[in-house]
Amino acid sequence: MKKGFTLMELIVVIIILGILSTLGFGQYTLMVEKSRGAEARAILGTIRMFATGYYMEHSTKTPLAADLGIGAGGVPGPAVGNCKSSHYFWYSVSGNTAKLEQKATRCGDNGKAPAGNTSATLTLTSNLQDGTDTWGGNSGY
Repeated sequence: MKKGFTLMELIVVIIILGILSTLGFGQYTLMVEKSRGAEARAILGTIRMFATGYYMEHSTKTPLAADLGIGAGGVPGPAVGNCKSSHYFWYSVSGNTAKLEQKATRCGDNGKAPAGNTSATLTLTSNLQDGTDTWGGNSGY
């Protein structure tokens, strides 16, 4: 009697391995996207730090975006105002008086590969007068 595996046993093993690898790849891509969100959180925190310092020095945030170059698109570093090939997100700042909304929007085709879902956002709303922050967004960031 010969020892070995039948063709049916090999096919079942290959199917099981395929299912496991599909589940694993889905979790892998989810974790990679979460790490990209962590990068955006860090950059939004840096923008908030600069905004707070600006507000403390000038008691206003009115020309903040222009003074920091946010929205100009030509600023080195994070993609500000538009997507650049070296970043996964682009950043914008808006708000009134002492309330500041910083937003990171996932880049599409013009950002760093792979392109993301451009409706995916992460927002940090800061009240510069009382120092409170509120995080929001979608897509699990």
